Amino acid sequence: MADTKMGIVESQFADMIWQNEPISTTELVKMAEKEFEWKLTTTHTVITRLCEKGLFQKRNRIVTSCISREEYYAKQSRQFVEETFNGSLPAFIAAFTGGKGLTQEEAEALQKMIDQAKE
Repeated sequence: MADTKMGIVESQFADMIWQNEPISTTELVKMAEKEFEWKLTTTHTVITRLCEKGLFQKRNRIVTSCISREEYYAKQSRQFVEETFNGSLPAFIAAFTGGKGLTQEEAEALQKMIDQAKE
């Protein structure tokens, strides 16, 4: 898969596709015009770019995903931890909490995830 990182607007557009798929390019053009004030050509350019990244496919003017939203963001999160914290999840969590600690609910949720990952 090519570089799959997206900018903010691309992410919002991708979310629009994920929420409405399968969706026609005609409907996407209408939605993007309303949401982003894009012209037809801009919408088609972004669809093409997202398809080239391997996130979506367009067949007979219908756009569907090649990867789910959850899979995409999980992959991006793993890549971020790998690139920024040398793959160290504890280093990421330490940076994320920034010394402010966790609420009881957050700590319990993390502990549950840890316990499930051990199994």
